[in-house]
Amino acid sequence: MIGGYLLRRLAGVLPTLLLVSLVVFSFLHLLPGDPARVIAGPEASDTQVRMLREELGLDRPLHAQYLRFAGHALIGDFGRSIRSGRPVIAEIASRFMPTLWLTITAMAWAVTIGLLAGVLAATRRGRWSDYAVMIPAVSGISFPGFALGLILIQIFAVEMHLLPVTGYGDWRNLVLPSFTLGAGVAAVLARFTRSAFVEVLQDDYLRTAYAKGLSAPVVIWKHAFRNALIPVITMSGLQFGFLLGGSIVIETVFAWPGLGRLLIDAVNTRDYPVIQAEILLFSLQFMLINLLVDVLYAVVNPTIRYR
Repeated sequence: MIGGYLLRRLAGVLPTLLLVSLVVFSFLHLLPGDPARVIAGPEASDTQVRMLREELGLDRPLHAQYLRFAGHALIGDFGRSIRSGRPVIAEIASRFMPTLWLTITAMAWAVTIGLLAGVLAATRRGRWSDYAVMIPAVSGISFPGFALGLILIQIFAVEMHLLPVTGYGDWRNLVLPSFTLGAGVAAVLARFTRSAFVEVLQDDYLRTAYAKGLSAPVVIWKHAFRNALIPVITMSGLQFGFLLGGSIVIETVFAWPGLGRLLIDAVNTRDYPVIQAEILLFSLQFMLINLLVDVLYAVVNPTIRYR
């Protein structure tokens, strides 16, 4: 049964990506600026710019450009980067792993801190520990990520000399950007976990479990945790998808060589093939993560059936 559900969901991926590609292509060509002029430089003559436009295929009608892009994209060919001349797939592949590791580490921080803080606040509702957890959570949601990153850099890199500010390859380089990226998500998950647990803790079956003499840790982690986990999984999946595509600011602050920095560079130089390919990749990742979240529902709660 779940196999048929997966096939139906996967069948909708391609039409969605085609729609996304059409929207992105249309908006990109509404942006001011000529990629050929940007690449050629301010000193280039109009003739040189025109020749470069012809070489890049930018002189063709928009519908012809889109059909050419979509046709090649269907077979995995996204063309060459206007900025570097390298294949777009190679550009993205060289930046994918840094962003993936950054996102996974940030999500690990967020889930660990968010779940523990949310459960603590829910089980201490109305007490000082509840407020001690929720006040930082509310602050974390509203506090800009780049500002937190700059504060962490000042404390741990400039003053204490414990962690590096930039670079990639060592686990120490990963600590500050991943914590900065995951802090906002941790705050969201803490509030969401608290709300889910407060609702579950009021159910009759938990009162029965307490009446039978079960200890509080057993009731919370064995009985309440699984039922409260489903909405938390939903939010975690959504946040993970946003982290994959939303690390642009953090990668810029820490000079992280990931997809976010690549997208910023591509926008600055009007590198249409790279921008289109990255946004399609982010869309595909988001759809697959949502599908994985739906499958996890059945793992957490075996009573769920897919049709």
